[in-house]
Parts: sequence; structure tokens; C-alpha cells
Amino acid sequence: MAEQLILKNLPFIKILPSWAQELSYKYCSKTANLYIVHGNIRDFLPHKMEEDQFTFVKIQDYISEVLFGNRDIIVFYDRSSGVSFCKGDMEDSYLRIMKEQVKGVSASDLLSKDPVKAFHYLEKYFYYNIPFNRRIVLIIDYSETIVPNTDISRYTDEDRYCLVTLNRWANDPIFTHGDVSVILLTENLSDISRRLVRSPSTIKLNIPIPDEDVREKFLRYLSHEDKLLLDKEMSIQEIGKITSGLNLVDINQLAAESFQEDKRIDLSYLRRKKKEIIESEAAGLLEFIESEHDLSMISGHDFVKKRFRSAARAIRQGRLDVLPMGYLIAGPVGTGKSFMVTAFAGEIGIPIVKFRNFRSKWQGVTESNLEKILNILMAMAPVGVMIDEADAFLGDRNQDGDSGTSNRIFASIASFMGNTEYRGKIIWFLITCRPDLIPIDLKRQGRAEEHLALFYPENLDEKIDLFKTLVKKLRLRIQNINITELFRKYRYDFSGADLESVLIRAKFLSAMNNHVFITKKDLMETMHDFVPPAYPHEIDLQNLVAVLECTSREMVPKRFRNLDRGKLVSDIQQLKVLLGEHS
Repeated sequence: MAEQLILKNLPFIKILPSWAQELSYKYCSKTANLYIVHGNIRDFLPHKMEEDQFTFVKIQDYISEVLFGNRDIIVFYDRSSGVSFCKGDMEDSYLRIMKEQVKGVSASDLLSKDPVKAFHYLEKYFYYNIPFNRRIVLIIDYSETIVPNTDISRYTDEDRYCLVTLNRWANDPIFTHGDVSVILLTENLSDISRRLVRSPSTIKLNIPIPDEDVREKFLRYLSHEDKLLLDKEMSIQEIGKITSGLNLVDINQLAAESFQEDKRIDLSYLRRKKKEIIESEAAGLLEFIESEHDLSMISGHDFVKKRFRSAARAIRQGRLDVLPMGYLIAGPVGTGKSFMVTAFAGEIGIPIVKFRNFRSKWQGVTESNLEKILNILMAMAPVGVMIDEADAFLGDRNQDGDSGTSNRIFASIASFMGNTEYRGKIIWFLITCRPDLIPIDLKRQGRAEEHLALFYPENLDEKIDLFKTLVKKLRLRIQNINITELFRKYRYDFSGADLESVLIRAKFLSAMNNHVFITKKDLMETMHDFVPPAYPHEIDLQNLVAVLECTSREMVPKRFRNLDRGKLVSDIQQLKVLLGEHS
């Protein structure tokens, strides 16, 4: 049989997976006959053959063999292959009976790739067999090509025929009580017509990416077959944990490539391959953020670092229940908000992914992309999710002009963020310099619960500490100079980004002067030439809205601590008017 792997000497898998159990229950209840199976449908699915033997088969074989036992009539259809049957004698019977029922019809029409012809003749065949009490199962793969998720006005006549036919079958009591089941397969539920998905007579079943137990069993098989090259420091249990987010096909690919390269799988190899596979499967929708640094590379922001270190300790102790669902990280531009998140990732050792643009001008594609992203996040847990410029990226619940797509996307993200099942497993980081523009829906308790803020260095000591940290981070070779004298001479209100820019320019000047290291003259010349960006009103506004968002006085710079909250709100409104923003 195509696409199967025989597994020996594995523990008995006693029960069906939850999605298969639900399908079985619904089928036996005879209350529905149209099923949409979505999610991880291109993976191998485990099926016990004998007491000491397992097979991992594709979903069509799983449904036909495991759930329905290859009995009675099992039909397959997709646009590429047309109509086919589970067994040759089933196809022979279909062709013979239909040629008797429909005079002059050809085998090519009966097995057509055209869904109009295929469904027309299959329906006649189903009605012919219902009186004989034969169980009939029709499995339609790539169903998004038959009933796509787009506006009904854009449907072709063929699309309309398919949608009406499937809806009619789903509500036909003769089909339901006559034991005719129609199973649609698709990777993303949002790719299918919303009319069909929302129908109360349609059953939706999600196949998840395999959990740690299934991954470990699969790895043991590869090890038994001498197809798994492990570094002596790695164990199957460790790989089973680290491969979260990968399905069995991915793991098989990873092991095969390692075997082909004759390279043992160590932690570095596994992380690199996992990153490649997930970024490839996410089709550019997610980006892995890799950090070489931990929180020790952060200058200042002691309160925020203390909070993150406490969270890291809770994660290491397995106390995920005490972690916030997410963090809102505010502060003016250049304060190192994104770097703070990546340093936190380096502190705890879990992967951090960053949302990339998943929106599309084509109807249905945006929802499909988001569904794919959220499925990957669920499978990757534990994982951190960083959304930079969150105020612009996420939008709000009241956006207009795109047939409601933005509203649905916002609602989906908000709902997913608030699912407490993922507390400590999926940690959200909403990064913004304008937290006032993020809807309350996202920053309330139960979503981005912890509100943290970063600000520019306030005093000379903080500037010196930031300078030393950046020299270490950038691995600069610099002449021993009096930094205090330097900052007293140039009293700029530096952000971390400003000072990093100064150091990079000084390094460039040093290289142009053929110096082995950055000299005092290089640095003084660069500082003298540097002009900080001039947008004081914007920075003032970003500072004030960050202060307003803070949930702890300890985090707020001293110059803002005694501000009356009413005065703070008034100043913010005045700055918005000055900048031409609507209140």
C-alpha cells in the first residue's frame, strides 16, 4: 500500500484518536452524513495491524480500512484523479450497474474528473444501492477546490452545482438513514465555503498534529530500524519533546536527512532542522526569532527584567498555571522592546516566533493563513509569539471595507489569545510604542495581562551602563576612555537605538582610518557629528501613553511618578491634537 510504514514491537494503541471516535459516534447515531475532516490530514496516521505490528497510513486508507473496514462501497474523488474505488471489484460493479442504468454512458464519464459529471452519476449509483442496505462512503479530497470559500457571486456554475449538491446530500434523510456518508478533506477549514461549514447538518472534525506520545513511538520505530542517528547526549524522550510542532512526515524527513548526511542528531541540528521545516510549512507566515543573548545583556529596565526572570523560573519549575496569558510591552521607539523579548526567549530556552504579514487581497486566503498559523502554534507549544507594531498589525473589531474579513480575523485572534487552555504554553508578546491604539479586547485580563513599559535612560549612570552593555553586545574593541566625560559633554537624550547607531558609526570610522580598535578620537568625532532624530512631540506622547499603561509604580521613571492621572490624560489629548490625531 502506498505511503505506509510498518511498525514492529510497539505498545498496543487501544483506542481510536478523538477525531475518529467522534466520527464513529456521529456515524452510529445516524443524525448526520456530511463530515468535514481538516487539519493534519497529510500526515501518517497510526493503525494497529497485528499484536506486534503497526502501520502508519494516509487518511483515505485510514478511513476506509480502520473505520469502515473496506466493506460495501467506498468511493474516492478529487479533481486530479477523478472517481476511484477502494477495491477493484467495487469499481467493476459501479461501471457494470451504471452502464445498465444509463444507456450509452462511457467509463470515462462515470470516472470523470469533472465534479458535475462525477456527482451526477455517483448520486444515481447511491440511490440504486440504498434499498439493498449497503453502506456507502464517498471521500472527497482537496474539497476546497470543489466548494471554495469565496463570495457566492464569484462562484462558477460548476461551483454552484457542487455547493447545492453537497448541501442537498447533507440534508437528505434518504442519504442519512440509507447509510450514505460524505467526507470532505481539507487542510484548512476556512478554505471551504462558509455556507457549508456553518450548516448545522455538517460535522467538523479536526486532526491535530501528533502529540509527544505518538512522536516518541514513531521515533522508537526509526531507532529499531536503525534509521535514527542520535548524538550520545540526546535521548528519544528529549527529541519527542523538542519536536513539538512537527508531524510524523516531518520527523521522518528530518531523520532521513540526518541519515543521508551521516550526521548525528544533536540539539543544534534538531533546532536548525525544526526551524527550516516549520518556516517552510508556514509558507512565510511565521519567522523564527533566534537569540544569542539572555536578560544579562539588557541594560537598565530592572523591574521588567525581574518580572521576566520570575516568569522564567516558573517555566523551569513547571508552574505554567501562574504565568500571564501574555504581555503588553510599551515604550517609545528605540528602547529595545523587541530585543527584550528575544533575550527573554534566550533566558528560558523556548522558541519565539514572529507573525509576518498573513493578510491577502483574495477573499478567504487571510482566514486560511491565520488558521494555519494558529494550528502550528498549538502544535509547537510551549512557544512565545511576538507581534511587533501590534497596534497596526492586529487592527480592531470595528474595521470596515473588506467584507468583514478584518473583523473575523480580530475576533479569531482575540478568542485564541484568551483560551486559558494554553496558559504558559503559548505566551503572547504585544509590542508597541502606542498602547493606547490597541483595543481593550486584547490588553484586558485573560489576554495580554501583564503590562510592562521601557523608557530611555534617565541619568548618567544608566547611560554609562547602556554604553558598556552595547559595547559587549556588539563585540567592539574600544580604547579605554573616560565615558563619564563623554556623556557630560554630549547631553543627548539617548535611546538604546541612538547609542547603538553612534557605536556602529564609530566602528565604521575606525575601519576607514585603519585603526585596530575604536579610538577616543573616533568616538568623539562621531558623537560630535551625531544629530538625534527630532520628533519630540511624538516621543513625549509615546512616553505618556506608556506611563498610563503601567500597572506598577516601580516601573515608571521618577519624573513621571508624581503626575496626576487626570493631568496625564489631558496632556495626552493635547499632544494628539497637536499631532493631528483624532481623539
